[in-house]
Amino acid sequence: MGKTLVAYFSATGTTERLARTLAEVAGADLHGIEPAQPYTSADLNWHDARSRSSVEMNDPASRPAIASKVADMERYDTVFVGFPIWWYVAPTIINTFLEAYDFSGKTVIPFATSGGSGMGKTDAVLRKCCASDTRWKPGRCFYAGADAVTLRAWVEGLGL
Repeated sequence: MGKTLVAYFSATGTTERLARTLAEVAGADLHGIEPAQPYTSADLNWHDARSRSSVEMNDPASRPAIASKVADMERYDTVFVGFPIWWYVAPTIINTFLEAYDFSGKTVIPFATSGGSGMGKTDAVLRKCCASDTRWKPGRCFYAGADAVTLRAWVEGLGL
């Protein structure tokens, strides 16, 4: 396995904790996907149709800007992309991230955190954001408390 990156978006810290553990077990570099305009707690009110997160998720073309890019993305062969599940898919900032780079010939592996829902349509939606020759591995959803043993078994089972 060549150089590996774990890139993640975390709205509340749950996905960040999982991403840090994944980076440790995979021997990977870590990159936080931060929105150019940070989310406030009001922005993340899933019950308010006017909240920023609701508006973004209801507009498939929504692409929140990202604060900073990965330096030298070309040096990575494998990229794990993590996020919380919002409305049964990845937040649209993940589409922004994937569309910002050329993943031709790279392996992309999504992972998510969720309190109860699975990956839904996430793989199909995100795969369209990458080049056709991106090696795509099916995504996996984890509960917040997934430990290093669970993550190591998953990584080893990917056959990278």
